[in-house]
Formats: sequence, C-alpha cells, structure tokens
Amino acid sequence: MPNTITKTTIDTKFDLAAIQQALREKKIDGWLFYDHHHRDPLAYSILGLDPNAHVTRRWYYFIPAQGEPKKLVHRIESFKLDTLPGTKTAYSSWQELESQIATLLTGATRIAMQYSPRNAIMYISMVDAGTIELLRDLGKQIVSSADLVSQFEAVLTDEQLATHYVAQKRIDQILDAAWKEIGTRARNGGTDEHAIVQYLQQAMTREGLIWDHGPNVSAGPNSADSHYEPTAANSRPIRKGDFVLIDIWAQLANQPTSVWYDITWTGVINREPTEREQLIFSTVRDARDAAIKAVQDAFAANQPIAGWQADDAARNFIRAAGFADAFTHRTGHNIGPVLHGNGAHLDNLETHDERLILPNTCFSVEPGLYFPSAYSGDPNAFGVRSEVNMIARKGRAEVTGRIQTELVRA
Repeated sequence: MPNTITKTTIDTKFDLAAIQQALREKKIDGWLFYDHHHRDPLAYSILGLDPNAHVTRRWYYFIPAQGEPKKLVHRIESFKLDTLPGTKTAYSSWQELESQIATLLTGATRIAMQYSPRNAIMYISMVDAGTIELLRDLGKQIVSSADLVSQFEAVLTDEQLATHYVAQKRIDQILDAAWKEIGTRARNGGTDEHAIVQYLQQAMTREGLIWDHGPNVSAGPNSADSHYEPTAANSRPIRKGDFVLIDIWAQLANQPTSVWYDITWTGVINREPTEREQLIFSTVRDARDAAIKAVQDAFAANQPIAGWQADDAARNFIRAAGFADAFTHRTGHNIGPVLHGNGAHLDNLETHDERLILPNTCFSVEPGLYFPSAYSGDPNAFGVRSEVNMIARKGRAEVTGRIQTELVRA
C-alpha cells in the first residue's frame, strides 16, 4: 500500500439538480451508484469521476430524489468521492459495510441501479447479483437505471450535434470518391480490400478525422460477414464484376466529445447488378426506410418509441419478405462521443431494448441480409447492409447524410 495517494481533480458534467428532477419524474426514491475495481464505467462518466483513478475498495454514492447525496467509502480510500457533493461515511469491515448501507438508504425503497432484469440490456447490467441480493434483503426494490443512463449519457448538446454534421459531410465525400477510385483501379489491373482501406484512412486523416479501427471493405463472399475486417495478410482482390460492401465511421480529431458518423453502402464493380442482388438490396433498403418512418412518425406525433419498436419496424418488413433468418443482428445502435453509445439501441433480436429513443440523441439504422454465412465457404456468398444515421429532436427526427437508394455502379 502506498504511503500517500494524490487526489485527481477533473472537469465534471455531473448535474445533481437534473438527476434529482429526473428521479422525481420517474417516481424513484434515489439512484445508488456502486463500484469496485472500475466494474461500472457508467458511474464514472455520469458522476464525472476520474476513470483512471486507483480504486481497490468498494464505494457507494446515493442520490436521493430530494435532499443531500450520501457517500460511503472505505477508510483507506476515504477521499475517492471528495469531488462530489454530500455527506460522507466510512467503513472498514464487511459487517460495518452492510450496516452502513442500510443507514445510507434509510427512507428509500424504490432505488435505481445499473441493473437490467434478466440481464435483458447487458450494456446496463454492471451491478453484481450479490449486491442486488443484499439490497433486496434490506427491503429495497431495485429498478433499472437504463432510461436514466440514456438521459445523462446519450442526450447530446447542440454543439455536439453540429460536430456530427461536419463529420458527415467529410465522410460522404470520401466515400463517394472511394467508389470512383475502386472502379478506376478495377478497370486498370485491379486492387484489393486492404489497399482501399488504406485509401480511406489516408483520406480521413487529410480531412481531420479519427477512427478506432477499420474501415471495413468487403468484397464478394466477405460481404456476408457483418464484422469482416481486411488486413494486409487476408485481403481479397477487388476486380471487375465484384460485389463490394464498405462500412466507414469517424469523428472529428482533437474533439473528444464530438459525435461519430457511421455509414454502410454496397455496390457492384463495372457491371449491372444481378436480379438477386437487386432484390436483396431493395428489401434491405425498404426495411431501413420502414424503421426510419417509424421513428419519424413517433417523434412527429410526440409519441414515445423504444429501441425494440424501431427494430421491429425493419425486422417485420424483412420477415414478411421471407428473409428473417438472414437478418442476424440488431437494426441499429446509439451513437455519441463513443461509436456504440449508452443510449437506446434499435434492437429486439439480441436484446429486448426497452430504452426510449430520446430527443437530442443520434443513432444508426442499419438492417442487413447475409447469404449464406461468410464461414460457409460458398464462393457466391454475399451480404447487403444499408446504414444511415439519424438525429431525433423534439417533434422531429431526420436522417443526417446521403441515403443510398440503389446499388452503386462503380
């Protein structure tokens, strides 16, 4: 154990008044944050705590719907929550801890935590089962903080939303140029997936964009793998006649709170699409548009819409077309300063996402069909995904960039 520990002061977006107002609106007695060894990164983000702090003991922070917050920390790490408002109590033994938790929550019954019943939304399920058992033994009703997390993690400022549109314009231009480049190279000796990835990366660097990995350029049967990513070692050639899928995403460099832009387009190289390709593309396109319309109609009518409902709009269209088994992933994901953000995903397949799509949030809409699996070894395998981004605001929702309506002919 070190003799001294230096406290870290960081900027915080923590808004106690807004959190307490949200708790009262949802008729929740309080929000209990708990962590040990950074098991809950959401807590650090929402509370504005240092995500790199050295944490070896359990801490608890309780925000009541009304009144002063309360802290419970271990005596040898007693300053861990000193950047936050509220009274502080310390513990050492496990017996003292359990007693102090009961005191901490006196008067509160319905308590929100990073918990999801049956782990339905695993992005929220940060609290271990034992802690839930302890709190239930104390007579507490634990409810999911999922919509609270969306409100305080996924809702974006106007300044942040503006950064999304800057990235959108740059990426749309880069992708348009890339399709032309692929066509030119294919007609003059050919190219390969990894070479086009490098072309895209160089273009994004010139445009002041950053990305975490990728982008993905998938030719022929590789397009049937929804998470394919070419490398120099496994790169497939791209020649005249090939089917190609490009998935590209980025955010503004040197702006860590900027919002990502993430799109996927498909096309054919130096030929006309086959009837099968046209059918699959139009099915995916129309399913995408069904989800877009469901969100737009809900916001125009000021009606709530959950992520699972938007997913169903796309999935039901594909099911009616007879291709349900080939749609193997969710319809979309939340987007923010993190590519896959902490708000509602458009999902009723991998999860039943009951989180509401909130005003001032950004998300993708990206249904896809894949025939057969890329791992089947079938040289005729191919996949179509059509991805746009949307921003919802009070009373309206819009697609933020170009919308693919037909297969690219490169």
